[in-house]
Amino acid sequence: MPEIPRVSVFSLTIIMFRTQVFRAGLRIQKANMRQASTQSAQETAQQALSAAQKQAEKAFEASKQIGGRVGDRVGGWLGSYREPVTYNLAVARAFLRQVYVAEGLAPPTSVEAFTSVYRTLFERAKNPAYWREIAQSGEWAKVALYGVEAYGIFHIGEMIGRRHIVGYKLN
Repeated sequence: MPEIPRVSVFSLTIIMFRTQVFRAGLRIQKANMRQASTQSAQETAQQALSAAQKQAEKAFEASKQIGGRVGDRVGGWLGSYREPVTYNLAVARAFLRQVYVAEGLAPPTSVEAFTSVYRTLFERAKNPAYWREIAQSGEWAKVALYGVEAYGIFHIGEMIGRRHIVGYKLN
């Protein structure tokens, strides 16, 4: 049977100390690497942001040229209501921005997320058991309200597309 080497307490302390120092060094090295990668990511994000801002400024200038004529025409239609309407639109925009941030809203990040939602929606619409469950649980009012909202949004889009509230302009 091999003999087990005897190790002194002093030797164990030195080994443990070296291990702790080594681990601390690794932690510091990892932290430095993380900090460096974070800084490079921030620099990349800043570059992307500045490029996006330049493109947005170009698009804004082009839309200002096009929208200037349309804006003047719409402003003429509004008359004295122009200032209150623009103020209320600015307030609504700021409010909606706060809601967007507070609720954590974001567009879908992948096509699969978008298609899975609509696939689930259509599967439920085809399933009679789902409709029975809604009727029994009392959620039919909520689903009906969602349907009315979708119907209203669709018709608002139709009015915008036709540029008229009722029917198409014939002249």
